[in-house]
Amino acid sequence: MRTLIALLGAALVAAALLSTPATPTARADDSVFGSRLYVDPGSDARRMADWFTAAGDTGRAALIERIASRPTAVWLGDWYSPALLDSVIRRHLQAAAAQGGTPVFVTYAIPDRDCGGFSAGGFTPDQYLDFTRRVAAALAGSRAVVLVEPDSLAMLASAKCAGVADTRLPLLRSAVDILGAAGLTAYLDGGNARWLTPDAQASYLRAAGVAGARGFFTNVSNFDATQTERDYAGKVSSRIGWKHFVIDVSRNGNGWTGDWCNPPGAALGQDPQITESPAVKLDALLWVKHPGASDGPCNGGPAAGAWFESGAEALVRGLAQPAAQVTR
Repeated sequence: MRTLIALLGAALVAAALLSTPATPTARADDSVFGSRLYVDPGSDARRMADWFTAAGDTGRAALIERIASRPTAVWLGDWYSPALLDSVIRRHLQAAAAQGGTPVFVTYAIPDRDCGGFSAGGFTPDQYLDFTRRVAAALAGSRAVVLVEPDSLAMLASAKCAGVADTRLPLLRSAVDILGAAGLTAYLDGGNARWLTPDAQASYLRAAGVAGARGFFTNVSNFDATQTERDYAGKVSSRIGWKHFVIDVSRNGNGWTGDWCNPPGAALGQDPQITESPAVKLDALLWVKHPGASDGPCNGGPAAGAWFESGAEALVRGLAQPAAQVTR
């Protein structure tokens, strides 16, 4: 359905670290996200911005810089060999430590991933547990945050995922246990406000072991307005013991425009920021989906996860277009 992030690009992380825009600081020293979020110095957006700069195309460089300079999540999946997975994680942890930022990782390798959609794939059950153990071992001792398997729960209600839950739910419970044993902060898939009712989503989260996780994430690779998602997530949280949540705001600047796949009229959302405080359950607004990464071969885009230059530029330009003017 959506997000194989730039495949081997992350393995070629540049040595030079870029300076990051300030993000709001957390309210306490023991914050899950610390005081700032990690900016990937080797992202597709960073490479494209640097390429345009070197080519003298300052206009396009400035557009892509708007993406490249912001914190984004690091996606880990079955496109990495075990050795390369270790190397990628190590590079990001070193870069994050140099920045003083908290890295957010996404695991994306669950069996029957996307249930045959544009991002289909994943490991076998045994391979998946080995993969999760390897991720946990590589991240142990860090302050990394792990978002576990976007779409893994909310999609279970769809006809194309019939029969998948019996295998998937135990795997997710095991993943939560493995990551927790390594001292890592984990969030499970909370879908979005347009997929399932809060009651249905809460039921899946409980079955997947959310009691042992920090909480859940919503709107990953999707476009719902932040307040819509915050209202929905609050309802889900109230049904699972007031668990914490994070929201993907990477492309929701104009809200839902009627299509999930490289939709025309979409825009970057607000900058990623830490919102964690004793008074709220919303821990952070994140860019989980990488703006500029294609959702799949639709609306002029390439394969899922490949860099989509015109789509990236449209997201930045969309910031200047009031949501009321978007055709819905």
